[in-house]
Amino acid sequence: MSYTSEQTESTVRRFIWRGAMCAGMCLAYEEDGYLIIDDFFTADHCDTLKAYAQNLMESYEATPDLVVFSPSGQSHAKANYFRTSGDKIRFFLEEGAIDTTGHLTVPISNAINKIGHNLHDLDKTFSEFSRSPQIRSVAEKLFSNPLLLQSMYICKNAKIGGEVNCHQDSTFLFTEPESCVGFWVALEDATSENGCLYAETGGHNGPLRKLFQFRGDELTMLELDQTPFGETDAALTARKGTLVLLHGRLPHRSSANLSDQSRHAFALHVIEGNSHYPAENWLQRGADNPLSGF
Repeated sequence: MSYTSEQTESTVRRFIWRGAMCAGMCLAYEEDGYLIIDDFFTADHCDTLKAYAQNLMESYEATPDLVVFSPSGQSHAKANYFRTSGDKIRFFLEEGAIDTTGHLTVPISNAINKIGHNLHDLDKTFSEFSRSPQIRSVAEKLFSNPLLLQSMYICKNAKIGGEVNCHQDSTFLFTEPESCVGFWVALEDATSENGCLYAETGGHNGPLRKLFQFRGDELTMLELDQTPFGETDAALTARKGTLVLLHGRLPHRSSANLSDQSRHAFALHVIEGNSHYPAENWLQRGADNPLSGF
């Protein structure tokens, strides 16, 4: 396999953003199921968004209905606060942020796992970031009718940032035909020490293993295929400003952050507007708040 001058000699191909997706980027994404584009956002742009989010978290007052987000146990799925967050902005805590008595063990700004899931429509600053010219350019290369479905500000705070087990995004954001693509932006350097993403190169060619959907009034994880995930062989390290594209079927994960350095990131999920979005999907929006594009 040949490599362009923009790619490193490592097994993980990397590109530099030069205003548009080139043929090499499209090929790498098609073959690997992920794509790393350095210098996608400037450091100043990332710092501005991080400072804005930090202010939101520092100003937030913890309430009794705050929910711990547990990617491994999915305990949050029972909470109405989570189940109705598809068209709202809500704050979710890390598992290690609450003691056995239910009290915070760290300041609220350090206790938050993520903010989600409709930042891109309900907050002007996040909307402008989500609909930036470069994100729009990539989305319009991948979709004929891109719609912004879900957005999250992910903290992965130092010492407390939890592990995210191996999963496929289409498990949670399913369309017929499948179309979900994750746009993951490193707002701080993401390294193997502070919980960078790991992915199974080419794993998007395998089957979709599970669906997280409503069955009646309950959210359940439906098993579709028992094929085990392969090795997450690619460390998707990313310096501040890097965009990582993730195919909806790509198995990927991240380790717990036990380091002294946080790993803030912004994640946006886009789907094809011409695909069918089932009513059984966990993430739903009210009729007065339909999906929109760029």
